[in-house]
Amino acid sequence: MAVNFSIPKSPSKSIMTIDDFLGVDFSNSPANIDDNKSPNAVNLIRDVPGKVRKRMGYEVIKDYGEGNINGYHTRRGDDKAIVHVGTNMYMGDNIVYEGANDAISRSWQFNDNLYIIDGKKMLQYDGKSLHTCESVAYIPTITIAKAPGGGGTQYEALNLIQPAFIELFLSDGTSTSYQLTFGELDDTPVKVWFLDSNANWVEKKEGTDFTVNRPAGTINFTTAPGKSPLTGEDNVKIQAYRTVEGYADRINRCKFGTRFGVNGAFDRLFISGNPDYPNSDWYSQQWDCTYFPDTGYSLLGSSKSAIVGYSIISNYLATHKDEMEQDLSIILREGDMVDNEPSFKIINTLQGAGAIATNSFAYLCTEPLFLTRSGLYAVTAQDITGEKYAQSRSFYLNGKLTNEKYEDLVNSFACIYNDMYLLSVAHDRLYILDGLQPIRTDKSEPYATRQYVAFYCNNLPIHSMWEQDNRLFFGTNDGKICRFYNDKESLNSYSDNGERIVCQWETPDIDGTLFYKNKTLRYIAIRVGAAIATSVKIYGMDRGLWNFIKYDNTFGRYFSFQNLVFSKVAFSGNKTQKVSRTKVRIKKVDKYRIRLVNDELNEPFALYNIAMEYTENGNYKG
Repeated sequence: MAVNFSIPKSPSKSIMTIDDFLGVDFSNSPANIDDNKSPNAVNLIRDVPGKVRKRMGYEVIKDYGEGNINGYHTRRGDDKAIVHVGTNMYMGDNIVYEGANDAISRSWQFNDNLYIIDGKKMLQYDGKSLHTCESVAYIPTITIAKAPGGGGTQYEALNLIQPAFIELFLSDGTSTSYQLTFGELDDTPVKVWFLDSNANWVEKKEGTDFTVNRPAGTINFTTAPGKSPLTGEDNVKIQAYRTVEGYADRINRCKFGTRFGVNGAFDRLFISGNPDYPNSDWYSQQWDCTYFPDTGYSLLGSSKSAIVGYSIISNYLATHKDEMEQDLSIILREGDMVDNEPSFKIINTLQGAGAIATNSFAYLCTEPLFLTRSGLYAVTAQDITGEKYAQSRSFYLNGKLTNEKYEDLVNSFACIYNDMYLLSVAHDRLYILDGLQPIRTDKSEPYATRQYVAFYCNNLPIHSMWEQDNRLFFGTNDGKICRFYNDKESLNSYSDNGERIVCQWETPDIDGTLFYKNKTLRYIAIRVGAAIATSVKIYGMDRGLWNFIKYDNTFGRYFSFQNLVFSKVAFSGNKTQKVSRTKVRIKKVDKYRIRLVNDELNEPFALYNIAMEYTENGNYKG
């Protein structure tokens, strides 16, 4: 009698591919991360949208020996910059200013003058010398059409940053005593001018032509000034000095600011960050940062909550308070003219997470970003008329970013480069949001309109950052200025001042078509960008343990006379993308991961595709 046996079917082969690489996801568990994101990628950034490459390294281009590189400031058209190192300002190798604050400095240009603030003294650079603003500050005319005994018309406000003021009098021809608005004058010599018949101001001399009663604020002339040679025109001008304790420091001790003005113009400087006035800010005269009127200030919210930074949204100024302000984290103002004077009235307040890092404010594709305890947030135009904002932008970074030490987050530093928001933390780690790759919001952040593809880099000793001539620079906390390489073809671009850069991409958990089935991984193929020298180390996770699979250092190379390296020479002229493939045997697991590593000195690495062949057969039994 014939016996028929049923022959079991061979396990069907499945193929899993990853064709887009959309950065890291530090917030979800590896089991819940999309296949195109990584729970553990480092030193890989966007090549083109959807593809990643090893970040380029940097070179040291200037070493001042010691000190924090606190700022790099340039005036349009100049071929030299002002570099803030510790407590000194350098131009080239020469110290041009001493006694600066050893803290991050900021600068803005108005007309031909560059203005720098550092929390100690506000400085002006006019193209010839760097000096304090108070030494060249505007002297306001506070009263005009004033009679010798007083009165007159108020004209300009006092200048906070310096003590001098001017008053214009219309003499009556008989009075010898002229009363100033203020007494308790400084010992600085008072200056007086008379208007002559040619409409020229002729200076008079204290002690000869007049005396000064400083406590009373009166000017006593030896001979009464005559009547004005021009009918109705003021003919006596008096310049006196009255220092009010702390006035200049209200401006000098500010640490950050922004440009803003009436109707959204950028013709005034708003500054804040004075620790003695945490909820106050001040604004300058139009185009002149040597004049801060004593009437040009605002008190915003509780004094227990400090202003941390600014954002510009449409024609509105958004002032960000810290997390101590429970009811209003962002205060919106608009500029208008009222009775021929600038007015910056509050139009709305928004609730939400408070800002924590002054140097985290930057604009990613016109969208203002800033750092909170909960990660990076944005304020958008649609938030202006609302009551709350909840525009998280860093969900995919937050699992690591929000676990950084609070002190390190407070002292973080942000910069925009190549449509990327770069946030340096603890002089080591760089958190990146890619403005060219906005993606749908994660379900874990339902109140955010979108997120950005995110990347993470390390071993970068950044204290400050800036873009100059389309290159990215940074300063260290030990006196070095460094410049990132920008030639993707050069092998020398892939080292950090001579040290290797370790980059890796790790897949999330791959659990196949049916998570409860046994998987056996049989084959891996990766496609990378061709280079003069490149390589990859492939690892596989089997039941929680990483095992080395293959090192391939020949597949992706091509020959080039221009960048010939004999130890890595290849004879292929094919510069198109290359494929590395290998058989592998990870048997009967419920899930697995793949890790790709390049840790070689002076080697690029670009990842374009991953493909894996596996079988599913039988139920996983642990």
